[in-house]
Amino acid sequence: MRIRVNIDVMLARRQITGRELAARIGITEANLSLFRSTKVKGVRFDTLARICAILDCQPGDILVFETDADGGGEG
Repeated sequence: MRIRVNIDVMLARRQITGRELAARIGITEANLSLFRSTKVKGVRFDTLARICAILDCQPGDILVFETDADGGGEG
C-alpha cells in the first residue's frame, strides 16, 4: 500500500511548471521535487491547500491511495 502523487498530471492539465507552482506556494523547488517523487514523510495541510487552490483541484486529484491489488505494492 502506498500513496501516489499525481501532481505532474495536474501541472500538465493547468499548464503550470513545477518552478512556477513552487514559487506561488512559497516552497523551494527541491521540496516540491521531493513531494512529487513521494520521498517526503508528510505534507502540511496548509501547503496542500495552497497547491489545490493554485491548481484548482481537490486533494484527491493529486493524492491517490493504492493497494497491492492496484499495482502499488512495494517490493
